[in-house]
Amino acid sequence: MAKIVIIGAGGHVFPLRLAADILSFPALQHSTLSLMDIDADRLQKTADHVQTLIDHHHLPTRLQVTTDQRAALSGADFVIVTFQVGGLDAYQLDVEIPRKYGLDQTVGDTLGPGGIMRFLRSAPAYRQIAEDMHELCPQALLINYANPMAMSCWYLSALGVRTVGLCHSVQGTTHMLAQQLGIPTEELTYRSAGINHQAWLLELRHRGVNVYPRLRQLMGQRFLGTDSQRVSTDAPAHRPTDLAGDHGDHSQPTAKPSVYEGGQEAVRTSIMDHFGFFHTESSHHASEYLPYFRKNPEMVQAFIPERWDYFQICCGYVSDSQGDLMNDLLQELKPSFEYGAVILNAMTTNIPAVIYGNVPNDGLISNLPAGCCVEVPCLVDAGGVQPTHVGALPPQLAALNRSNVSVQELAVEAALTGNVDHVYHAVALDPLSSSLLTLAQLRAMTSELLSAEARWLPELGHVADEDASVPVGGSTSDRLTAAVL
Repeated sequence: MAKIVIIGAGGHVFPLRLAADILSFPALQHSTLSLMDIDADRLQKTADHVQTLIDHHHLPTRLQVTTDQRAALSGADFVIVTFQVGGLDAYQLDVEIPRKYGLDQTVGDTLGPGGIMRFLRSAPAYRQIAEDMHELCPQALLINYANPMAMSCWYLSALGVRTVGLCHSVQGTTHMLAQQLGIPTEELTYRSAGINHQAWLLELRHRGVNVYPRLRQLMGQRFLGTDSQRVSTDAPAHRPTDLAGDHGDHSQPTAKPSVYEGGQEAVRTSIMDHFGFFHTESSHHASEYLPYFRKNPEMVQAFIPERWDYFQICCGYVSDSQGDLMNDLLQELKPSFEYGAVILNAMTTNIPAVIYGNVPNDGLISNLPAGCCVEVPCLVDAGGVQPTHVGALPPQLAALNRSNVSVQELAVEAALTGNVDHVYHAVALDPLSSSLLTLAQLRAMTSELLSAEARWLPELGHVADEDASVPVGGSTSDRLTAAVL
C-alpha cells in the first residue's frame, strides 16, 4: 500500500487534520503514514494523537515518526508539505519591519514583503526536499499546503518535482456565497481560475441559472450600501461588524467554513463591482494584493473595521490546541473539505474527483505567463492530477493577476539564482508596497528585512546597503497608529 509522508507534522492543528482526512478514507487506511518534523516534541504530540485515532477506530494504518527527512521520504508515494520556516520569530520580522515604514500587512504570507521573505526562507528547505525526492522517491507526488502557495509551487516545479498546491479558498468562498444567496451549498455550481488567493469565479449558477446579477445586487446592498452595480464613494457606506477569523496560513490550524461567512466583505465586493467578478480569498487577504484598500489608516478602518492580525492569532495558539479537534475525531472520523486526501484516494482507487489545484501554466490560461503557477480545475484519478484547459481570462482579470505574477516571478528567480537584486525588484513591484513607498524607502525596508532574516537565507548572497536609513515619512506616532489598524 501507499506510503504517505507529512513534512512539518509538528504544526498546531493542520497536520492532525490532514492525517485524520487520510485515515477517514477506507482505501487509504492500509497505508504507511510517515510524520516528519525537525521539532521532536511537537512532532510527538501530533503522532500521539494520530496513534490514538488509529487505535480508537481499530485501523490497520502503520505509523512512522521521524525527525530524519530522508528516512521519511524513502519509498514515498505522496509527500505533503506543511511548514513555516523560521516560525514566529521570522514571521514577526515579516510584519513588524514593514510597519515601521508605514506598510501594514494583515497576513503577510502570500505577496508583498512578508510573502516574499517567507518564500525565500522556505526555498532552501524546498530545495533539500527536491534533492531527496529525486534520489529516494522520484515518482512521488508532492502536495504543497504551505504559503506563499504560488511562489513555492513555481519553485518546486522549476526544480523538477511533480507538484500540486492546495488551498481551501475556493471551497470556503463558494460556501460563503451560497450562504449570502440563500442557496444550499451543494446546489451552487461554479467555475474558477486564476492564481492562488486571486482566482476568479468565472461562473456562478444555481440549477442552471446565472446568479451573478443577484449576487452583485445583494453584496452591493450589504457591503457597499448601494443598490447600483457601481460605487460612487471611496469607501463602503455600510460596514457589518461581525468578524469571521481567517487562519490564512495553511501550515497552521485549519480554516473552517466560518472563515468565509462574509462578515467583512467590502473589499471583495468593491473588486467585483469594478472588475466584474468575485475572487476566492477573503477581504483581509485581498486588501494586501492590490493598491486600493490600505493607503492610510482611515481607509483600512473603512473597508475592514475590525482589526484582524494573523501574526497575533498565531501567537495566541496554545500547545493543546489539538484537543478540540481530537474530541470531534474520536466521535466520528470524517474528512474535512480539504483536497489533499481526496487526491490520494482518487489516485489510489481510480475513482475520479475534481479539485482546484495550483499547477504550472502549460497553456492552461492563455493570457497569463507560461510556466507561472495557476489555480485551475483538475481531474484526479489513477493517472494523477490532470489540469484542465481554461483559455483566456477576461482581460481585466488577467491584468490584475499579472500584477501579482510579476512579483512571484522575481522572487522565484532570486531563489533559483541567488541574485539578491531580484528581491529588491520583487518588493518594488508589489502593488501595495509601491503605492505607499518610494523606491528609496522600498530599498531600505528590503535591506532591513534581508539583514534581520539573514540566518534563514543561506543561499541568498546579501550584503546590507550601507545607506539604508532612508526617511519613511510621518512621525513615529503616525507610524504606530498605522501599525495597529
